[in-house]
Amino acid sequence: MTTPAQHALWIGTYPAENAGGGTGEGVWGLTVTDEGRFGEPVLAVTTPVPSFVALHPSGRTLYAVDESSAGAVTAFAVVADGALADPVTIASGGDSPCHLLALDDVLWIANYMDGTAAAVPLVPATGAFAADAVTRHPGQGSGPQADRQEGPHAHFAALVDGHVLVVDLGADVVRRYPLDDGQAAGDTAAHLAPGTGPRHLVRLPSGALVVAGELDDALHVLAPAGDGWAPASAVPASASAAPDGSASLPAHVTLTGDLVLLGVRGADVLAVHRVRETGGADTLEHLGDIPLGAGAWPRHHAVVGQAPDGRLLVVVANQGTHELASVLVDPVTGAGVVVDTLTFPTPPSCVLVSDARE
Repeated sequence: MTTPAQHALWIGTYPAENAGGGTGEGVWGLTVTDEGRFGEPVLAVTTPVPSFVALHPSGRTLYAVDESSAGAVTAFAVVADGALADPVTIASGGDSPCHLLALDDVLWIANYMDGTAAAVPLVPATGAFAADAVTRHPGQGSGPQADRQEGPHAHFAALVDGHVLVVDLGADVVRRYPLDDGQAAGDTAAHLAPGTGPRHLVRLPSGALVVAGELDDALHVLAPAGDGWAPASAVPASASAAPDGSASLPAHVTLTGDLVLLGVRGADVLAVHRVRETGGADTLEHLGDIPLGAGAWPRHHAVVGQAPDGRLLVVVANQGTHELASVLVDPVTGAGVVVDTLTFPTPPSCVLVSDARE
């Protein structure tokens, strides 16, 4: 009998509902088999509001945000037994950091509340901070939804075509910065329709971008245009609706092969779309929605690997139910099923495969 392969995960968490930061949340470590069965979780470190975590390409340093108004990022040394040690904390350069992009020599930080993108140089060999202060790139602009777009809200950073793209939910734009130590000024690489509320994105092999619109509940394809990208098409995020009739809010988006996977809060599904080429342009075809359970509120997910039967293994952080869910997805049909769940004392918010850069 073959022993199932194990995949190591780091899990970021939020505080418990109605509790302030630093009230027991932390970063957890655990394993999941390629069949989707979770091992016993271990609280690696208690640290305030580590809602997003990232790993340096060397694998020697793990970073965790402190998503609070003061804003901070902590670097932990990853030691031989998988424990986290020697924390070093610096200011994030803005209010409520929510996403990190860890490159060899620089860490980019998206600060949600004030829209500031920030960068701090790293020691390439280890990922340790090479400075104790960040370079700040303040955002600007607003959108038509007054309760969510009263100002810029940097939500996500990605490495695309030798530049860093920062998605701004509040201003309906994608900003672009040179790939250096974070010192150089940026520009605007794409404008989306007012009220889109872009949250996260992936780059397609053709060079197009797929952007999750949190506020308009849609997936947008942005085609290369001039020196940037322009909206080319859009599809509804899912075919499911929130049971109480409230808005559905797309969250994290990933690309694996020709499948685009999207967590949709409110509808509480993992939506599966296929990338098609239509008339020389990329379009999206919705294949189906995988239910995650009432109140799941899937904030983040990661494609971990492949099951022995060829299905994709996806682990989802269900913030609303305090659960991780492992989902097996048929890459041909898009059909899927939850095969295991694991409950946490505080809401899980981020799933990081130990050797992943996402």
